Amino acid sequence: MEILKYKESGLNPGVTLDIENGKFSLSGKSCPENVVEFYKPIMEWLEEYQTKPLDKTVFEFDLEYYNTASSKILFIIMQKLEAIKESGKDVLVKWYFPDDDEALEEAGEEYDDLIEVDFELIPTKSTD
Repeated sequence: MEILKYKESGLNPGVTLDIENGKFSLSGKSCPENVVEFYKPIMEWLEEYQTKPLDKTVFEFDLEYYNTASSKILFIIMQKLEAIKESGKDVLVKWYFPDDDEALEEAGEEYDDLIEVDFELIPTKSTD
């Protein structure tokens, strides 16, 4: 599978989907003008990955902000990760959040409650 990588740009998140190096991440802000269009290649990549996943998938979410439309896509991504786990593979979600951002922490807790994968909530030092 080819590496899918986008640099963080304005309201679009940074994306790394790299099966060769086992690196899967979303970072920055996720408020693209057209969420469905932006995430379409990411979803297609993940659908292909689901057919032949690594024995262990660690997916890092390091988002400083995302809008409601993105939150729905994030949930769909996590459902895909859950399906990989159900196929017998190990899956770990790492949810990073600034230690002073209760909303992002609570969002991570909610995702953790909704999906059946190993889930780590990881506070980071705020840059403010």
